Amino acid sequence: MRVSVLTISDSVAAGKAEDRSGPSVMARCRELGWTIAASSVRADDRAAIEAFLKETADSNNSDVILTTGGTGLGPRDVTPEATEAVVERLIPGFPERMRAAGLAKTPRALLSRGTAGIRGKTIIINLPGSPSGAVESLDVVADLLPHAVDILHGARHD
Repeated sequence: MRVSVLTISDSVAAGKAEDRSGPSVMARCRELGWTIAASSVRADDRAAIEAFLKETADSNNSDVILTTGGTGLGPRDVTPEATEAVVERLIPGFPERMRAAGLAKTPRALLSRGTAGIRGKTIIINLPGSPSGAVESLDVVADLLPHAVDILHGARHD
């Protein structure tokens, strides 16, 4: 499976902080046997996030785009809105499962506004911005992703 990872953070994009979430997510993807097709960093800017998601999904070089960051309640947290603006169909089960699993660890998991959806033949999933939260959220949907990608690419439900 080919995965692109987008870190969304004003401070990382400005060079004021180190990106820890993106590399953590990419390391976990590699452990799962997935290929990293691309990675990038964008500020918490809706137009920039939308442009990356559209370009990456429309290139057909990635089966899945994982974003990390920008899913909270802060005034600059616009990742879910950017994602919903570019997807054609939502996949509500992924963020529901991620929040439910996170809730077992902290009630603050319910404050995550991450979403998931489909653009063309690409699945886009918003992960939290913390390295541990991003990897833990990925882990609770990782078993479903290969099948979801296969179905999206035309396989039958067996």
